[in-house]
Amino acid sequence: MRNAWHPEHNEIEILSVMSALSDPIRLGLVRVLADGRERGWGELRAPVAKSTLSHHLSVLRNAGVTRTRQEGTRCFVELRRDDLDARFPGLLAAVLIAADTSDTCAGVGLAHDTSIDPPTGRCAPTRGPRTR
Repeated sequence: MRNAWHPEHNEIEILSVMSALSDPIRLGLVRVLADGRERGWGELRAPVAKSTLSHHLSVLRNAGVTRTRQEGTRCFVELRRDDLDARFPGLLAAVLIAADTSDTCAGVGLAHDTSIDPPTGRCAPTRGPRTR
């Protein structure tokens, strides 16, 4: 099993976090994960292709917003609430309150609707941050 790269607590940067949260799909994913439960990628639903969902989850992971765990070919993701709250007190709470009062995250949720073909839950390739 390959472990996905995650920034250490002290390596999480505010600009990376804010950039990751600026996309409506990623913000919707964070809202879904804010319940504190680890979710399989196949449980997540978004109005994008599976490869695009995988990209969004990778952006969140690389920014330090989420943590991904691989188990065989399945991936599970959870919000790094404690790390974010320790690094940037109040930021996540403010973002979640703002997201709850807007409709920018429409279509992102859990795959409870059996009429929707759920994603496979397979992991995207694991890489560290890009170097220029």
